[in-house]
Amino acid sequence: MQDRDGSRALGGLAASGEPAELDELGELDELDRGVVHALQVHPRASWALVGEVLGVDPVTAARRWRRLEQAGLAWVTAYPRLTDARIVVTGVIEVDTEPGAAEDVARALADDPAVPNVKLTAGGRDVVASVQTRTLDELSRLSGSLFRPIPGVRATRTHVSTGLPTEGSRWRLRSLDAAQTGRLEQEARPPAPTGSTAPARWDSLDARLLELLSVDGRMSLRDLSAASGAPLTTVRRRVASLLASRLLLRCDLARPLSGWPLSAVYFASVPGQYLEETSRVLSQVPEVRSCAITAGPHNLVVDVWLRTLHDVHTFEAHLSRRLPRLTVADRSVVLRTVKHMGRLLDRGGRSVGVVPLRHLEA
Repeated sequence: MQDRDGSRALGGLAASGEPAELDELGELDELDRGVVHALQVHPRASWALVGEVLGVDPVTAARRWRRLEQAGLAWVTAYPRLTDARIVVTGVIEVDTEPGAAEDVARALADDPAVPNVKLTAGGRDVVASVQTRTLDELSRLSGSLFRPIPGVRATRTHVSTGLPTEGSRWRLRSLDAAQTGRLEQEARPPAPTGSTAPARWDSLDARLLELLSVDGRMSLRDLSAASGAPLTTVRRRVASLLASRLLLRCDLARPLSGWPLSAVYFASVPGQYLEETSRVLSQVPEVRSCAITAGPHNLVVDVWLRTLHDVHTFEAHLSRRLPRLTVADRSVVLRTVKHMGRLLDRGGRSVGVVPLRHLEA
């Protein structure tokens, strides 16, 4: 199948009728986009449900996903609920490096399971990384020890996140209609929690399941049981409990295929009495991928996806008109995302490896 301009779509069919090889970044066809959007809404949806929603055979839906996943163009990841500080404490670290050292520093940071995101940036910092720890004390110790063995680091600045109005799991490709997303949301809705709402202490099985699901968020219960050594019934119950209260799932797509090929990070501030209202508005802006409320010289760190370099400033102007109390103090264009929620990415945004997430309590 070819686009009107003659270029091959990623989801096209070869002359034999079999799906064409995904050998280069191009554009997804509507079925590929529909599969990805469906898994963004319900990351562990059965192929029967995905096929029903998309109006295709479940085998076809599964085959499309398998091709995207094997090509490193889309993947499903599990991670601790970043919105609950009882489960995980997060921080954003700006890194200044010696000339020519930024890529080496970024690669060294990407090797650490406690650093799920690493970006090479232009502007007032060379690298922006996010960190996840169990407590503020561990965040303090990690911020001090993480960079000690890494040569080329000149200075670091840590912003502790005190809230996360929106984050990547809520971003959608916008390919399905309201009825289709509603059907998936209905099936994805977790059962109402029972008993205490306080998160239980993590044990070794919880930690192992997090590690496995961070590598493949769609891993079957049977495979999870085999890999963890726990009985299938125990794994089924534990996974349901984790997804209901302590873990989130997200389906990510190589950014060049999303229609938003560029990324930028804005460091902004707003008077405290308007912080909640402002962050709520930011969470509804289509370009905003994540928004963290932070304690530091700026009280908002906003990660956005953009279509062109020109949009770096037009988006800022749009924010100024919509949120006149918001002051953008600084901004950095992302030159390259080295690691994205545990996934190691190549220069084209493909997943080429994964550093499994680990819960530090286990």
